[in-house]
Amino acid sequence: MKRALISVFYKDKILDFAKFLISKNIEIISTGGTYKYLKENSIPVIEVEEVTGEKEMLDGRVKTLSSKIHGGILAIRDNPKHIEAIKERGIIPIDIVIVNLYPFFEKYSDDTLSFEEKIEFIDIGGPTMLRSAAKS
Repeated sequence: MKRALISVFYKDKILDFAKFLISKNIEIISTGGTYKYLKENSIPVIEVEEVTGEKEMLDGRVKTLSSKIHGGILAIRDNPKHIEAIKERGIIPIDIVIVNLYPFFEKYSDDTLSFEEKIEFIDIGGPTMLRSAAKS
């Protein structure tokens, strides 16, 4: 079975896309708010913590920064050494990555937010997943 990772800040239209993935027998794993949103809307979804074996930490700053995620994205499928390495570590390949980034510039311009609140909109996991997916 193929696997997709969905982690989005803007969730409009993600339900339709998730339903499409399910109709194609693609398993969905997801993070924090996206996981909750999909679950609340009756989409079968696996929480990323179940995949990584680790709870998110640092107020949600660390969720997908894990070899269980990036090994699943980065493994070259026709490279026997890569496949052997992920199998040894119990990593399941991730075939599709759906991500959009935190709206840093939008939030940075918001004068009602403190500097500390604005800093939280510097996305780390999203760009990391995007780069891993691009490399694959």
